[in-house]
Amino acid sequence: MNTLNCGFIGLGLIGGSIAKAIRAAYPKSRLIAYDIRTSSLQLALQEQVLDEICPAVGAAFEGCDYIFLCAPVSCNAENLQTLKQYLSPHTILTDVGSVKTDIHHQVEALGLDGQFIGGHPMTGSERIGYQNSKTSLLENAYYILTPSAAVPDARVSDYRLLVEAMGAIPLILNYDEHDFVTAAISHLPHVVAASLVNLVKDADSETGIMKLVAAGGFKDITRIASSSPVMWQQICLTNRENISVLLKQYINCLTEISTKIDEGAADALYDFFDTARCYRESFITASSGPIKTEYVLTVDITDQPGSIAAIASLLAADEVSIKNIGINHNRELAEGALRIEFYGINAMEKAAAILTGQGYTIHTRHPS
Repeated sequence: MNTLNCGFIGLGLIGGSIAKAIRAAYPKSRLIAYDIRTSSLQLALQEQVLDEICPAVGAAFEGCDYIFLCAPVSCNAENLQTLKQYLSPHTILTDVGSVKTDIHHQVEALGLDGQFIGGHPMTGSERIGYQNSKTSLLENAYYILTPSAAVPDARVSDYRLLVEAMGAIPLILNYDEHDFVTAAISHLPHVVAASLVNLVKDADSETGIMKLVAAGGFKDITRIASSSPVMWQQICLTNRENISVLLKQYINCLTEISTKIDEGAADALYDFFDTARCYRESFITASSGPIKTEYVLTVDITDQPGSIAAIASLLAADEVSIKNIGINHNRELAEGALRIEFYGINAMEKAAAILTGQGYTIHTRHPS
């Protein structure tokens, strides 16, 4: 498989990142796309990610090996119905949604289950749109495949190889299992994060003191609340049964720990936090997930002109790229004063060695 013919319906953050990853792995492939945002298509054409812009979902998709459905999930039924008349028998249909039951039912109703392999790249960013897509977004991320039962095993194997070529880690599940798993490890956390942010908003004083001092742990556990509200509205509506079941279990857990706090049950409180700590530390380090791993270190610096510039110059001299840099105004759960974010673990470790060698005291956040 040296070349591919791939079509994209929707070319946002995920669709664009998949297209770029395919272009990198199979440079001679032919990639075409349709999106209501013509500016995204023009940019992709300018960057030579796309070979052709499609004016509509139509005959241009007829000869594709893979068609990626990357438009909002509410558009899938209409797009599938339109595509049906143009599909060749060898075409594999796939999607990128984080809920699978609905689209599998739609595919079965249209008699397309022999050509459908659901796809869910478990990756993302706080920023959306094609302009923020990148090849590396898929690197080491789990890419869940939910093949319909009627799809030949050989086609599933081909798709696994494609996922691996894009730098991701394929994992095959049935769609029911997928929706329950993602409800627990992705959908519910977004509900919880948004709830925590709204709780603080409602509980804050008129002077906004909670917002002012919010840092460290609070920002870490609510970072995903910055994600697209439209996307999460649709996810809650399409996976509502699984989310509801798990949310009720979570509410019961909160009620139990609330009672233990009221009772001052020291041993029970210790066990609660210790059990969570042990299980959390057993997680595999990987950059998968709706928000990518951060590679961050903080540096103790003196409060005087030129301190930040000196560090930036040291790293630049050794060709270490900095993704972001800023001051920690509040040191709660964050040692040091200067926060530096890098694009990967190699850059972070190289920077740590350079700065330590120059006498700086650093504190590294281990990716998790």
